[in-house]
Amino acid sequence: MFEFPVLDNHVHLQPNGRNAEAVKDFLKAGGTHLIVSHMPYYETPVRRAEDFRKAYDITLKMTELARSVGAVTYCTMGPYPVQLLELAEIMSLEKATEVMKGGMDIAAQLVRDGKAIALGEIGRPHFPVSDEIMAASNDILSYGMSLAKECSCPVVIHAESATPSSMENLAQMADRVGLPREKVVKHYCGPLVRPEENHGVFPSVLASRDMVQEALSKGDRFLLETDFMDDLQRPGAVLAITTVPKRMRQLVEKGCAAEKLWKINKTNPERVYDIDV
Repeated sequence: MFEFPVLDNHVHLQPNGRNAEAVKDFLKAGGTHLIVSHMPYYETPVRRAEDFRKAYDITLKMTELARSVGAVTYCTMGPYPVQLLELAEIMSLEKATEVMKGGMDIAAQLVRDGKAIALGEIGRPHFPVSDEIMAASNDILSYGMSLAKECSCPVVIHAESATPSSMENLAQMADRVGLPREKVVKHYCGPLVRPEENHGVFPSVLASRDMVQEALSKGDRFLLETDFMDDLQRPGAVLAITTVPKRMRQLVEKGCAAEKLWKINKTNPERVYDIDV
C-alpha cells in the first residue's frame, strides 16, 4: 500500500481484547510493523519476582498472535512502574523494590534470549507520588538502564509528561550507567524533536495529527506510536491502532517527502532497536 514500511512503536494487546482482530485492522489500513509493549494483566497479579514470568509469557503470546496474522512484530518487556505502588501496599517498599528489580532481571534475560528487543515500558509513575516512592522508582529505573547497557538494548520509558527538563534528567541517568542517550526511548512523548528539547533521548511521539505536524516541522528524529490499549471498555484508547498508517496516508497525500517517512518508519527504529524493518 505504501512504498515504505509503517511502524507503530508502542501498542498493547490483551487476551481479553480484540488482539488479532485489531492487528488485522492495522494491516488493512496499511500498517506493517508493530512493537508490542508489556503491560500488567488482570490474569497475572504480581506478588513476587517470579510472577513477572507468567505475565511476560502473555506478552510473548500476544506478539506471536500478531505475527500469525501477518504483522512483523517485536516486543518490549519490563515491570510496569505503577506496579511498585501496588506492591508497596502489601509489603515494605524495600521488598517491593526487590520484586521490581527481579522482574527487570527476568525481562533482561528475555532480551538476551532474543525474545524481546528492549526493556519497557519501565520508569516511574506519571502522577505525583511520595518522595520515597519516587526515589525507589528512580532506583529501579537506573537498575534497568544498567541491565540495558549490559544487554546492549534500549529502554522504553514510562514517566511524567515529557519536557526538556525531564528529558535531560533521563539523559543524565543514562549517562551515569553508560547507556547511550539514543537508546533511551521516551514513550508517550510530545514533539520534542530538537536536540535542545530532548537532550539525545529518542522521542516516541503520540501520532495525533497536531503532534505529527509539529514534530515534522522540527525534523525527523522520532518514532510514532498510538499507545493502543486494546481495552474493550475504552475502544480506540489511547489512539486507534489504525492511526499511524492513516497518518502516513495523509502525509503522502500532502506531499511529505518520502525520505522523511522512510526515516521515521525504518531508519530510526533500526537504529534504536538494532532490528531489520
